[in-house]
Order: sequence, then C-alpha cells, then structure tokens
Amino acid sequence: MAELYDGPIVDAHHHFWDPQRNHHPWLSGEHCIPFRYGDYSAIKRRYFPADYLADAGEHPVVGTVYVETEWSPRDPIGETAFIHEVAALYGAPNAVVAQAWLDAPDAADVLEAQAAFERVRSVRHKPGGPASPEEVGACRTLMSDERWRQGYAGLARHGLHFDLQTPWWNLHEAIALARDFPATRIILNHAGLPSDRSEQGLAAWHAAMASLAECANVAVKVSGIGLPGRRWSVADNAWIVRETIAMFGSERVMFASNFPVDSLCGSFDDIYGGFKRIVADLPLAQQEQLFCRNARRIYRTVPDAIRLDDASADLRTHA
Repeated sequence: MAELYDGPIVDAHHHFWDPQRNHHPWLSGEHCIPFRYGDYSAIKRRYFPADYLADAGEHPVVGTVYVETEWSPRDPIGETAFIHEVAALYGAPNAVVAQAWLDAPDAADVLEAQAAFERVRSVRHKPGGPASPEEVGACRTLMSDERWRQGYAGLARHGLHFDLQTPWWNLHEAIALARDFPATRIILNHAGLPSDRSEQGLAAWHAAMASLAECANVAVKVSGIGLPGRRWSVADNAWIVRETIAMFGSERVMFASNFPVDSLCGSFDDIYGGFKRIVADLPLAQQEQLFCRNARRIYRTVPDAIRLDDASADLRTHA
C-alpha cells in the first residue's frame, strides 16, 4: 500500500549566497550566461537560511548539504570560510562541498586547506568538455586530463569525495575515473542532466547511467532535473527518478532541492512533494534512505538544527 514519506529530510544539494557582498561572476550584473533553465535573473539575490526555510515550508528539513556556488576561483577558501560562518550562526549547512580547481598549480594546497574545515566532505570542479552528444570524440573533459587527474588523486589522501556535474554523454570518462581511483567516492550531481526527453535521448541517458551504476564507488543526487519553461511535475520526472533508483539502488541515491536554482522551475513543494508521490510505493525504510539516511551517511552531516538567529549582520564580507 502506498504511503507518503513524512519523516526527516536532509537536502543533499543546495546553495546559500549573497552576490551583493561576495563575488560570484555568474550572479553579478545584469548579464546572464547560457543556462539550462534560461533566464535566471530571479535568483540574483541574497539567499540565506531564512529564505530556504520559507521555501521548504512544511517539509521537515533537519539538515542540508551546501554545494559550492562558482564563487570567484581566485578565492576558494574565502567561500568555505564564509559558509562556515553561516553554519555557526544558523546551524546549517551541515556538510559542505567546497570549490577546488584540480588542474591549478596550487591544487594540493587548496585541497589541504579545504579538508581542514569542519564541515567539508567533498569538492566540486565542473570538468567541462563536450556540450552535446555530437561533440563526443572531438574533445574530452578534464576527467581525461593528466594534470587534472593528478589533482584528483589528492582527494583520497584527505578523505574527500568528488561531486561531479557533467551531462550523461560524458559518463564514459567518469567510469574510467571511478575505476582508476576506487578509493574516492564520486557523487553524480543532478542525475546526469537528462535534459533531452525524447525517446532517443532518454534511452541514451539510461544506457550511460546503467554503465556508471556498475561502479560501486558512485552515488547519485536526484536534483536539477527541471525543464525550461515548464513547471516541475511528477509526469515529467517520475520515470527518471524511478529508473535512477532502479539502476543504483536506494542505498546510493539522494534527493535534493538544488535551491534556489530550481526555484526557477518549481516550488520546494512541487519538487519534494513530487519525490514523495513518486516513491510512495517503496518500503518506508527505502524512502528514508532517499530522503535522509543516505545524505547523512555519505556526507557525514554535522547534527545541527537550522535556526534563524537574527545575526546576519555579524557575517564578515569576503571580497
């Protein structure tokens, strides 16, 4: 019998930011870069725990995982210091995915510095590469670059995971990375970005994800799967959610909001309410894995509770 999950939620992927005080090139000024949801001007504003909890509404979020926000690459440590100040004041985020450019000359030093922060569990460096399936073979991502891979090798020394954001047509490189570095957990962001919902596009996404699922050191976050110009719906996304769980198992999948970015395609309730309806036929123990337990285990979240102290003025500005 179907039963909607009503237990605690650990949101495995979200952002806080204040682009008026801290430098995020993509959030600065009136210009918008090309983006999968189109115009994102609506999120070029401060987004803090009070805003997040207002969006979460009645959904019982007890912990969150902050993911780096493409803060200026000249100051990756500044972002991590900033978000730890936020955590000290508000009790969230409860784990951090930090920025580290793995092909930079100072990559080893940056990883050491990031790993020293209390809540850092993983790093992210988007590897670029082919922007469409047709470009595969003409160029490669950084996952195949030797200098980048040397930086990647440093993750295991610090016990850090790697959050990978790349579309499904680049997952053959991710498979090689996972097999060459089995001690490092890869956490695939946004379910491999299945934006092409044609029959052919979904079949190709599924084949790539099924191959990746054979790597035991890979987990997946189901988030960021909205469609431009359409409100997030169960009808659009149920098959992707269910197939991801079927391929990776409920023990390697985490649900996440990607807020405030995904507020461009739906409300928090559209997304999390949708997740709850999609998996209502699963045993409650598996639902708990997807909504909470996996994120706690994989990201080793610090057990704080989000609080709304009126202390934002105490946050130092990082240029």
